[in-house]
Amino acid sequence: MAATQSQMLPLGTAAPEFDLPDPDGRHYTLADFDEASALVVAFICNHCPFVKHIRAGIAAYAKDYAQQDVAMVAINANDIDNYPADAPPLMRDEARTAGYTFPYLYDETQEVAKNYLAACTPDFYLFNRERQLAYRGQFDGARPGNGVPVTGADLRAATDAILAGQQPVSEQVPALGCNIKWKAGNAPDYF
Repeated sequence: MAATQSQMLPLGTAAPEFDLPDPDGRHYTLADFDEASALVVAFICNHCPFVKHIRAGIAAYAKDYAQQDVAMVAINANDIDNYPADAPPLMRDEARTAGYTFPYLYDETQEVAKNYLAACTPDFYLFNRERQLAYRGQFDGARPGNGVPVTGADLRAATDAILAGQQPVSEQVPALGCNIKWKAGNAPDYF
C-alpha cells in the first residue's frame, strides 16, 4: 500500500471557494457554512484503506463538534472512470454506512482539490471563523496495521484550540494516505 503525504497548504490561507454537488445533486458552497465557528474540509473517498481505517472516528468527530458549532464537509476528487468505487451513488451509500452527518461532495473537475493542494485521502483542513487556515494535516497517528488507536487527537486538539480562541500548535504532522486519483493529464504540478 503506497502512501502519499499531504502538501501542507500554508497556515493563514483563506479557505478556497467551492461549489460542488452531493450525490443527490444538491450543491454546497463555502458560504453555506458561514455561520459556523469553524469549518473542517476533508478530502476523502470510498475505497481508500486509510480512510476506511478512520471513518468511524471521522463520523464521531463530526457529531461531537457539530454540538460546538463546528461545520464539516468532505470532498471526493477521485477519477471515477478509473476508480468506479468512488462514484457519487456509492458515496451516498458510504456516507450512510459510515454514519457521516456532514455533506459529502464530488469534485468532478478536481479543481477544488488543486486549490486546496490536496494530495491524499484523508487530508484535513481546519479553518477558523474568519476562514483562515489554522490546521492542516493528519486526523491522528492511526494507520492501517500500525496499532495506534483512532482518536482524532490531532484534529481534535486543533479544533479545541480554535474554539478556545487560541492558535493550534504550529508543528503539524502531514496527513498520509492514498494519493488522489487524478484524471489522465490532470495531475497538479505539486504532485
